[in-house]
Amino acid sequence: MTVEECYEKMGGDYADVTSRLRTDERIKRFLLKVVDDASFNNLCENIASHNIDEAFRAAHTLKGVCSNLSLTMLYHSASAITEVLRGKTEYSEEFEQYLDKVKEDYAVTIDSIKNID
Repeated sequence: MTVEECYEKMGGDYADVTSRLRTDERIKRFLLKVVDDASFNNLCENIASHNIDEAFRAAHTLKGVCSNLSLTMLYHSASAITEVLRGKTEYSEEFEQYLDKVKEDYAVTIDSIKNID
């Protein structure tokens, strides 16, 4: 799969990321770093342990990574959970539904990245 096809599959904005990073080689190099980024796992672990402050930080970091790489679909779900967590100090079951959407979008994103030629 080409980088452009990857962006199409994962609901990203290829034109936007290309305007910043210029080459598919550079885009691919940064996308491959997303696979090893700990933000998603930190988000899941901290929601599970009800550590809302750290969950917020992880969600915010994931949102930033997605914004920088124009990973639009995952950006929207990461942004939504970031806002739900913002300023909260107590766990809420509401967090789980937002986390489910992040997990779904993350799986599509990582699968797409792993299939780049």
